[in-house]
Amino acid sequence: MKLELINQISSAGLALAVIGSLIQPAYAEKPTQEISSVEDKQHYSTSAAQLLTQKVAQTGNTSPTKITGVKLNTTNKGIELILESPNIEAIRPVNKSQDNNFIVEIPNTVLSLGTQNFFNQTNPISGITNVSLTQIKPNTVQLTITGEKGVPTAELFDSDEGLIFEITPVAETPTTPQSENQTQPEQPTASQEPIELTVIATPEAGYLVPEATTGTKIEVPLRDVPASIQVIPKEVIRDRQVVRLNELADNVSGVRPQGTLGGLASQGYFIRGFSTEFEALRDGFKDFGFTSPRDVASVERVEFLKGPASVLYGSANNPGGVVNTITKKPLSDPFYQIGGTFGSYDFYRGTIDLTGPLTENRAALYRLNIAYENANSFRDFIENESTFINPVVSLKVGENTDLTFAYEYQKYNYTFDRGFPSNNTVIFDLPINRSLDEPNIQDSEYKSNNFTYVLESRFGDNNNWKFRQAFNVLSVTGASQGVQADAVNEDGQTVRRRFRRSESDQTNITFQNEISGKFNTGTIRHNVLVGLEFANNQFQSNFFRGNIADLNIFNPVYGAQPERIRRTYIGEYGGENVALYLQNLIELTPNVKFLTGGRFDWVNSYDLYEDAPEFNNRNSDSEFSPRLGIVYQPTDTTSIYASWTNAFNPQYFGRNRNNEQFKPETSEQFEIGIKQNFLDNRLSATLAFFDITKKNVLTTDPVDTDFSVQTGEQKSRGVELDIAGEITPGWKIIGTYAYIDAYVSENNDLVPIDDPSALLNDQLPGVPYHSASLWTTYEFQQGNLQGLGLGLGLVYGGEREASLPNQIQIPSFLRTDASVFYKRKNWRFALNFKNLFDTKYYESQRVFVVPAAPLTVIGNITFEF
Repeated sequence: MKLELINQISSAGLALAVIGSLIQPAYAEKPTQEISSVEDKQHYSTSAAQLLTQKVAQTGNTSPTKITGVKLNTTNKGIELILESPNIEAIRPVNKSQDNNFIVEIPNTVLSLGTQNFFNQTNPISGITNVSLTQIKPNTVQLTITGEKGVPTAELFDSDEGLIFEITPVAETPTTPQSENQTQPEQPTASQEPIELTVIATPEAGYLVPEATTGTKIEVPLRDVPASIQVIPKEVIRDRQVVRLNELADNVSGVRPQGTLGGLASQGYFIRGFSTEFEALRDGFKDFGFTSPRDVASVERVEFLKGPASVLYGSANNPGGVVNTITKKPLSDPFYQIGGTFGSYDFYRGTIDLTGPLTENRAALYRLNIAYENANSFRDFIENESTFINPVVSLKVGENTDLTFAYEYQKYNYTFDRGFPSNNTVIFDLPINRSLDEPNIQDSEYKSNNFTYVLESRFGDNNNWKFRQAFNVLSVTGASQGVQADAVNEDGQTVRRRFRRSESDQTNITFQNEISGKFNTGTIRHNVLVGLEFANNQFQSNFFRGNIADLNIFNPVYGAQPERIRRTYIGEYGGENVALYLQNLIELTPNVKFLTGGRFDWVNSYDLYEDAPEFNNRNSDSEFSPRLGIVYQPTDTTSIYASWTNAFNPQYFGRNRNNEQFKPETSEQFEIGIKQNFLDNRLSATLAFFDITKKNVLTTDPVDTDFSVQTGEQKSRGVELDIAGEITPGWKIIGTYAYIDAYVSENNDLVPIDDPSALLNDQLPGVPYHSASLWTTYEFQQGNLQGLGLGLGLVYGGEREASLPNQIQIPSFLRTDASVFYKRKNWRFALNFKNLFDTKYYESQRVFVVPAAPLTVIGNITFEF
C-alpha cells in the first residue's frame, strides 16, 4: 500500500468539483499527546499530519521506504524502540491496536534488516511480553507490542536517529536489569515535541483501496494508471453480506450481473456493454468464469479493470474489461475467525478462517478457509449445497525470496434453472417463483480443483527488482441437466421446452515468468515489466438433447418426461498459447507519467468432433496487442488521463451454418478520465468516458438457433462515475453512475439471408442506458452506541434488452437494501435486508430472463480469537 500525499481539495473538472462542494471535511482538528487504546481512533493529530505531509511532499517519495535497523532500549518509563531508515520522513504509522496489543501498520515500507529480515524480542521488560516487527504484506510493515496487563500507551518522536516509539506498559514501575549494550536515557533522544500516531481510514478497514496490481501487474498507485480500475474490498463484501460474487456488480459503474450456468455460483458480468461470462481471473490466472464455481470465503478483494486487457492477459479477453478475484494470503500474526450465516429460504452457511505462523521465526505461514452452505430458493423446487476448502502455505526460503502454495477445492450441487424465455412480455405477468422446468429432472454438480504456486524474489540495489514465477492448474468437471423453456408460444399461454444435458471436463494450465523493476535514465524514472507466459486450455464435453411436452405457464402441471434423447455433440476444443509481453510506466516528471506496453500472442487452437471428424478444425493465430496511456497530475489529489488499448479473442469453438471457421474477435478502446481525491485522500472519485469498437462478434443465428453468426461490428460508448471512501470517521460510502449506449453497428452477409437489416442498431442485451447505485454505512465511534452501525443501499437499473436480436425489454427497477450491525471486541453481529421493499425485477442471461430475489433477510455472526 502506498500512501498518497495529503493536500487540500483541488477542483478538477466540473463534475468532480460539484461533488467536492457537496462534501464538507468532517475530521475535527484535535491534537493529542498519546494514544492509549484503539478506542481513540476518533482523534486526529493535525500537527503530526502536517509535519509528515510536509516532509513527504518535500522528498516527493513514492517508492517503498526501507527500515534498515531496529534498536530496543529500556527507559525509566518502559522501552524505547527506534526504527532506522534513510528516509525516515516518509514513514507514517497507522494505529490498529486491539486487546492487549499495541499495533501499528506502516504502509509503503519494507524491512531490510539483513539475513534475519524480522525483529522479535520476548519479555524485554516487566509488563511487556513481546515486541515484533514483521513484513505482513509486500509494502506494509507491522509493529506489535503486547502488554501483560493491557494495551501499552505510546508516544512517537521524530529525530535524526530514526522514528522513536516510547512505550509505557500498564504497570506501576517497570524494572528490568539493563544489559551491557543497552542505554537507559531519562528522556527520549528526540528533541521535538511528541508526534501523535496518525490514525486515518486505511484500505484494510475501509472502502477505498489506493493500489491494485490488475491494471499493470506491478505495485503502483491507481492514480498513476491511465485506466478505470475499481476495487471492491472484503469490507464491502462483509457489510453487504455478499454470498454470490455477481452481487458486486452493484458497486461498480458500467457493470451489471449476468445470469450464470443455470444458477451455478460462478461469475458473469456485463461490463461496458459486453458479456464476460467466459472471462475471469483468479489471482491473475485465467478462470472459467461462467462455468466455474467460486466461493466468497477466500476472497480478499475483487478488482475490476475496465476496457481491453489483452496487453497483460492475452486472448479470450473481453473488451468490456476483466475481473480479477484476489484471494486471502497468510498473515504473520495469528488470526482465527468462525462465522455463521442464516437467512430466508432456509439459507445456512458456516465459515472458518485460520491464519498465522507455522514456525517461531515466522518463516513459514499458513491460512485455511473452509465454508459450507446449504440453501433453498425463492424459486420453486430450487436448492443448492456447497463445500469449499482452501489451504495456503507461504515459506520464506531466502532473505528476499518467498514461495507460496495454494489449493482450492469446491463441490457445488444445485438445481438447474435458467428462468424465463426472452421472447414475450407475458413472462412479466408470472410470479417470480414460477418454475417452467421439471422438478424431478433438474440436477447439476460441478467440482473445481485449483492449485497454484508463486515464487517471488527481490534483488538488485535496494531490492528494486523482482522475479516472479507462477504456475496454476485449474480443473473443473461436472454435469448439468434439466428442462429449459426456450420460447413462449404464439398463444401466450404455453411455453416450448427442451431437455438438455451437458457433461464437461475443462482444464487451464498457466506458467508465468516475470521480471519487474525500477531504474533511471537521467531524470526519467522507469517502472518496467517483462513477462513470458505459456498456457494450455482444454474443454471436453458431451451434449444431449431431448423433446419434452409444452407447459402451461399460468397453470403448470408437472411430470412430463423427455423423449428421443440424442447426443448432439461429443468432442474437444481448446488451444495452446505462448505470449511475450512488455510494459513500461515512465515517470517523465513527478506529475507526468506515460504508460506503454505490448503483448505478442501465438495461439494454436483446435475444435475436434468425435462423431463428425469431417468438421474437425485446427487453426493458428498471432496477434500484437498494444496499449498507450498518459497521466497528468496537476496537484497531489488530481490525475487526468487518456489511453488507447486493443484486444483480440480467437474463436476456439464451432462454425457457422455454412460450415465456415469463425474469425478472431478484435476490439479497440479510447478512454479519457479524471481521478480526484477529496477530504485528505479519504474519498476518491473516478470519472471516465470510453468508446469501444468490437468486430467479428459471435451471436445466436436468427435463422437457426443451433448455430452462431458473427456480426460485423458492435460499439459501446458511455460515461462512468465511481466514488469510494470515508466521509467522516465511521461513515463509509461507495457509489456509481453510468450512461452506456451499446449496440450492433454493422452486420455481415449471414444475418440473416431474408432480412439484411436484422440486428443492425439492436441494443446489446442486459445493458441499460442509465444505471446507478449507492451503498453507505455509518458506525458510531464513541458513547453508549459505540460499535453499532447502520447501512443503506440503493440500486437503479434502467430498461434494457433481454436478448439479441432484440425482442422484449426488461423493465427498469429501483431496489433498496439496508443493514444493522453491532461489533464488540472479538465478535460482530449483522442483519441485512436485501430488496427491502420487495421490488419485482429481473436480470438478463443474454438469452434468458432471470427473476431476481424478493425481500431476503440474512443474519451473520462472527467470532475472532
